[in-house]
Amino acid sequence: MKKFLFTCGDVNGIGPEICIKALNTLSGKRNEKFVLAIPANVFRQIIKKVNADFPFKFVNKNSIENDDSFVSIIDIGKTKQKYGMPTKESGEAAFKAITIGVELAKQKNIDAIITAPLSKHSFELAGINFPGHTEFLADATGVKNYSMMFLSNKMKVALATIHIPIADVSKNISKEKLKKLFYLMNQTLIADFRIVKPKIAALGLNPHAGEEGRIGKEEKKKIIPAIKETIGINISGPFVPDAFFANKLFKNFDLTISMYHDQALIPFKMLSFSSGVNYTAGLPVVRTSPDHGTAFDIAGKCIADSSSIVSAYKWAALIIRNRMKNEK
Repeated sequence: MKKFLFTCGDVNGIGPEICIKALNTLSGKRNEKFVLAIPANVFRQIIKKVNADFPFKFVNKNSIENDDSFVSIIDIGKTKQKYGMPTKESGEAAFKAITIGVELAKQKNIDAIITAPLSKHSFELAGINFPGHTEFLADATGVKNYSMMFLSNKMKVALATIHIPIADVSKNISKEKLKKLFYLMNQTLIADFRIVKPKIAALGLNPHAGEEGRIGKEEKKKIIPAIKETIGINISGPFVPDAFFANKLFKNFDLTISMYHDQALIPFKMLSFSSGVNYTAGLPVVRTSPDHGTAFDIAGKCIADSSSIVSAYKWAALIIRNRMKNEK
């Protein structure tokens, strides 16, 4: 039986709501166990507005039962809820939920973690020194070479840099870092997505991909050498980003590697906002998440769309199946 743990995310956002809506859709699947880590008082408050159309039971985190007839609710402790705003308490709750998820995954008590959105501001207010799930999960599992990846049926993208200012992007890109990323993503496509001979595209950093050094030197000094020195991988580029997406060249590749956060996420979200999924590649733990944020502006209104977090479950289930096939 495969076990999927949902974390509540920031309790002042839409995380608890979309988790319950997703469980309404998913619970009752045979041979799959669902777990939700959330403050009990928040869960009870939400189900007054969003009916929980599934049987549930409050359990201790160390005693998740192998019974798929109900959803196990792990109470992570009472917390204050203030819809629509980041708070110290909501940051602490989000962090505790994901910490429990990692702990249970390390113990092999769950097979995948599906994380509802958190707030970086809430983390800061709580004194938590991580910019988001990705960096915390990498640290918690002792992984140095990892990547933020986004998945949809239309496009897969990976980021060379993640949550840093644009002014810092260039100095955080190096030939060696890119080579490590290229090898990681090639292996991820093979192992987690069963793509036998992946085709990977790398974007340029500068307008016109540097125009042979006339508009920036990063392509000539870093990106092109990294591509040339990466052995045994089918990787092309650097492509001019605007033309690459305008001409839909991404359709010719299994993965597009973007040099910075918004470079690929703008077109990705235009194509797949309600179904796109955030995946942390390179971890021993399978972790997926919706590709949207906390949506503080609609928190508590019960109008949030749970499509993306349902997609996060589906991708997690696929990756688990593929990893099991690799072990045979």
